[in-house]
Amino acid sequence: MNFLRGVMGGPSAGPQPSGADTIQKLCDRVASSTLLDDRRDAVRALKALSKKYRLEVGIQAMEHLVHVLQTDRSDSEIIGYALDTLYNVISNDLEEEEQEENSPKQGDDLGSQFTEIFIKQPENVTLLLTLVEEFDFHVRWPGVKLLTSLLKQQGPQVQQIILVSPMGVSRLMDLLADSREVIRNDGVLLLQQLTKSNAAIQKIVAFENAFERLLDIVTEEGNSDGGIVVEDCLLLLQNLLKNNNSNQNFFKEGSYIQRMKPWFEVGDDNCGWSAQKVTNLHLMLQLVRVLVSPTNPPGATTSCQKAMFHCGLLQQLCTILMATGVPADILTETINTVSEVIRGCQMNQDYFASVNAPSNPPRPAIVVLLMSMVNERQPFVLRCAVLYCFQCFLYKNHKGQGEIVSTLLPSTIDATGSSVSAGQLLCGGLFSTDSLSNWCAAVALAHALQENAALKEQLLRVQLATSIGNPPVSLLQQCTNILSQGDKIDRRGSKVQTRVGLLMLLCTWLSNCSIAVTHFLHNPANVPFLTGQIAENLGEEEQLVQGLCALLLGISIYYNDNSLENYRKEKLKQLIEKRIGRENFVEKLGFISKHELYSRAAQKPQPGFSSPEHMMFDHEFTKLVKELEGVISKAIYKSSEEDKKEEEVKKTLEQHDNIVTHYKKVIREQDQELEELKQQVSTLKSQNEQLQVTVTQQVSQIQQHKDQYNLLKVQLGKDTQHHNSHGDTLQMNGIQLEEVSKLREELEDWRNRHEQLQGQLKEKDAVIENLKSLQVEMGTEQSSQLSSSRGMEHSAELQKELELLRTQIQLQAAEISKLQTENQKLQATNTAIDPALGASGAVASRSSEKEGRLLQELGELQSEVKALSEEKASLQQQLDSSSSTVAILQDEKSKLQQEVAEAKKEQDDLLVLLADQDQKLSALRSKLKDLGMPVEDEDDIESGDQADEDEDGDEEEQD
Repeated sequence: MNFLRGVMGGPSAGPQPSGADTIQKLCDRVASSTLLDDRRDAVRALKALSKKYRLEVGIQAMEHLVHVLQTDRSDSEIIGYALDTLYNVISNDLEEEEQEENSPKQGDDLGSQFTEIFIKQPENVTLLLTLVEEFDFHVRWPGVKLLTSLLKQQGPQVQQIILVSPMGVSRLMDLLADSREVIRNDGVLLLQQLTKSNAAIQKIVAFENAFERLLDIVTEEGNSDGGIVVEDCLLLLQNLLKNNNSNQNFFKEGSYIQRMKPWFEVGDDNCGWSAQKVTNLHLMLQLVRVLVSPTNPPGATTSCQKAMFHCGLLQQLCTILMATGVPADILTETINTVSEVIRGCQMNQDYFASVNAPSNPPRPAIVVLLMSMVNERQPFVLRCAVLYCFQCFLYKNHKGQGEIVSTLLPSTIDATGSSVSAGQLLCGGLFSTDSLSNWCAAVALAHALQENAALKEQLLRVQLATSIGNPPVSLLQQCTNILSQGDKIDRRGSKVQTRVGLLMLLCTWLSNCSIAVTHFLHNPANVPFLTGQIAENLGEEEQLVQGLCALLLGISIYYNDNSLENYRKEKLKQLIEKRIGRENFVEKLGFISKHELYSRAAQKPQPGFSSPEHMMFDHEFTKLVKELEGVISKAIYKSSEEDKKEEEVKKTLEQHDNIVTHYKKVIREQDQELEELKQQVSTLKSQNEQLQVTVTQQVSQIQQHKDQYNLLKVQLGKDTQHHNSHGDTLQMNGIQLEEVSKLREELEDWRNRHEQLQGQLKEKDAVIENLKSLQVEMGTEQSSQLSSSRGMEHSAELQKELELLRTQIQLQAAEISKLQTENQKLQATNTAIDPALGASGAVASRSSEKEGRLLQELGELQSEVKALSEEKASLQQQLDSSSSTVAILQDEKSKLQQEVAEAKKEQDDLLVLLADQDQKLSALRSKLKDLGMPVEDEDDIESGDQADEDEDGDEEEQD
């Protein structure tokens, strides 16, 4: 310990050793000491020196510290000191805090070099992963910090080692479940570094339930109101989702988008937002944009957009958009987020069109946003965001484009001027004195015409009133007028920005629209202006305008339908050849794609400009330039014959397109007819099934009628063989005889069943009598038991049921006797009918009357038989109930018999006990007599007891 005091700066007699010597001695102590306490003290001293002597400790002690980590795993304290020392050596955070000269650069070099030395042996990183699994705070926390520092210094190499390590990523995921917030929060920072630019690790982390855990942490910390932990979780979520289609799909399929909605629930009072809340909400909005970024696959983006609409996230974002008191940067990012959520999704675009601002009177959100865009006092980034939102609203939205253009047409303009429309705001911005407003309005209007030839023709109808007393001019003419005036108008901002915006609008408008080209060429000043601009040798700024003028003139040639004699394709080419030169024209046309701002705009749809002066090109316009630049260059060099051939090909293609559209229309109509026919077929099928059921029923009925008819026919044939002259009468008699024979058989059945029922009743009576006798015997043997009374009640109920059965049987017997009498009458009538068969026509008429009566009586007999069958069924039910009652009584009888047997057994046991007692008493008496004691006999005792009882009775009587 004296040695350590000297090392740590304690008083010593000799000269003080240098830092390097001290570190060397401590390293020797760590390597050679056999006592754990000595090694622990030496490592603690190295930790204290590692901040000041970082280089020396790193060079001399790293190997020894790694050896300590390998051999002294059982002592958490020395492991913690070793990990802290390694962290101080490798990490650059301490150097940055000191802010010495050249320290950041030197620290970066040192940290990177020491990290490279440490990870040269991959086992060191694997060892570190094992230590991170330890629950001890003094081991786990330094291990997490050291691993984070290694990833910061040599990220890809450490990522690869962890990736190939068994369960390496899974071990680190357990840090998010640690109950100690310090370790959990540093675990989030570690996973941030681990998931940077590594899709494989991102997928593993995502499938280890990272989304669920991170969203739980964000919710626990208070969503956007949380602290820096929420910020770290959001950054980690961005790492997992950005440019990772698999994780994005997993996030959507796991219904995690629905859990993002509470993040954007802001109250009415939006004043005084903290800086952390602004940061958190900014990151949350960026996370939404990651899921719906235009760079993602279209299918994945569309599914996320629909999910955001269905869960109410888009509605929540629109609420923030229209709220008051929201900070400007949050409002700007919200506009950008809403833009990408609605981009290309018709359902979301329709919803956004229906959103109104909370004003009086309510105004559409699009109109309010356009007001901000054309207002030069608004921040530049906000105006760019509104333009992007408008572009996304119109992207692949023909319905929205039509609504915007319709606000410019004469039939829909509000004459009272009480409300401002989107078209009026765009026109106002297009012709204002602010060059940025001109550019934004021109680009917005160009997006309203994008890939929509019908609206390009509709926009030609727009008329503008320039000044009082002057006739109105068309929008196309006004644009060319402003373009030709150039720098004559005093404008705020860039000189070329307005002209670039107007040229982009005109190029978009005229492309793929021959009618618009004709209108443009109809103004005789337009072509000379364009050729003059292209032919001049202007400065570098004007080269962009020259290139756009060349593009507009090339569009006028390429899409020219030769309807104007003076401006046919061939004449325009000759004009270019004389005044500009073909090579010069193509060179000027190439200025556009070679411009630096063109390359920036072509990268992504969102306008990303550092300043208003750089706002020159639109993303969609760059696509148009790429499409037309080559075909225009070819068109300039083509001869008239080639043009004619091309015209013929174009006409053929147009005819083909017309035929295709015609057939498409026919197919569409046929599809509709097919749908209607399918519906009709389905209804007819259901009706057919119902009719089939009806037909089968009717067929069965017809078959029954046929059987009856055949039966009657057979019977009629038999009768006609015997009595040819009186066929009808014999037919009726045959029917009656058959019915009578059936009735006789039924009567016999009834008699047999009646006798069976009587036999069953007699058996039931015998059973009940036996039960009664048993109950009487049991009642005499054990009258205290409650079950005997229940048996008597059941027997009484049975007696009542038997009485009812007897009365019903008597009624049935009466019915049977009545049927027998009616049967005898029928037989008598039959005997009376037989001798009358050979009588005259009068006798035949009487027999027909008798046959009618017989038929009537036969019907009555059938009804009576039916009634008897119903009574039979009811009797059968009653018999079943009585049999169930008998079964219940038999069960109770068996129970009672069992109880009686038990009682008899108890009585026998008592009798045995009493006999034993009597024997014992007699033995005791005999012993007492032998001893000479006076003993009374049992008879004397009993007579004495009786006398006492008589005396007590006399006393009571006297009282």
